[in-house]
Amino acid sequence: MVTFTTKAVILDETEPTFNRTQSSRIKLSPSRHTSNKMKPSQHLPSLPRTQKAQNPANKNLVEAIIQSKVYQEYEKAFTEATGLPVSLRPVDSWHLPHRNRENENPFCAIMAEKSSTCSACLQVQLKLAETTIDKPQTVICAFGLNDTAVPVRLGDRVIGLLQTGQIFYKKPTEAQFEKVVKQVGNGDIKRDELKEAYFEGKVFPKEQYQSVVKLLNIFAEHLSMVSNQTVVQQTNSEPPMIVKAKEYILNHHGDDISLGQVATASHTSIFYFCKLFKKATGINFTEYLSRVRIEKAKNLLLNPNLRISEIAYEVGFQSLTHFNRVFKKLLGQAPTEYRLKLSPQ
Repeated sequence: MVTFTTKAVILDETEPTFNRTQSSRIKLSPSRHTSNKMKPSQHLPSLPRTQKAQNPANKNLVEAIIQSKVYQEYEKAFTEATGLPVSLRPVDSWHLPHRNRENENPFCAIMAEKSSTCSACLQVQLKLAETTIDKPQTVICAFGLNDTAVPVRLGDRVIGLLQTGQIFYKKPTEAQFEKVVKQVGNGDIKRDELKEAYFEGKVFPKEQYQSVVKLLNIFAEHLSMVSNQTVVQQTNSEPPMIVKAKEYILNHHGDDISLGQVATASHTSIFYFCKLFKKATGINFTEYLSRVRIEKAKNLLLNPNLRISEIAYEVGFQSLTHFNRVFKKLLGQAPTEYRLKLSPQ
């Protein structure tokens, strides 16, 4: 039995130093005959048991963002400008995000089809999910390719990862390829086919790639703002009780409404309402109400004749300080800054 070790090296994109190295051991069965083809492993490594159960609210929200016009236009522009794949996935899902997508690395496509190497690639995705919390993270896979994830937030919570990568920092060498051959083992992949795919991989100098990641991070911040709008507007496939509650909040957001009032309007108990509302939307009643009010405030900020204090009280906040704090928490900037950006230059 031949054993080799794959390493996933996690890099902090804001500091080009190693954060952590973890190894997973993959066992390959030796070939029974000499061949120029490569045989996949018959021994699939155990998958980590730290994977969180998927949050349906996260999944539904991310899918809604992916269907949005702003995301689809950015995805098209990014892939055409960089030649790289880009994908958005829920933070608690576990799959190969660039599989069968435009600009997928041909070598990665081959590896994804084989059980042993696919498992090694999934380990990389798990490392990204575990470490991408408040800033971009890059992981170097066992074959020398870099994959990057940027967090997309809903308030303080990471709901998804915007990803790109499958690139080399430097042109790969013959020596690197020979190591890859040993790692993959003998099987049904022709050596020439594997070599051609490996050397077709895109090369981005580190400084240039960091600029690409900055663009991705800027878009992730914008998507975080879009996620707020999506939460407020999303009504498809929701229980009638939740739809009724959202309608009540939308019609009374300017009043000093309470949780009890909304539960009563939805014809249910406070306890059951809180449980179902959080399950359906991914956030609690107070946060949802704040998001509705902030969306209304964004529209009112377009009117230069309205003072910010007037807008705060108009949308239902009881103090200007509270309004400013919530606005900055959800949108990453103060109301005055937001209004200045809307003003014609």
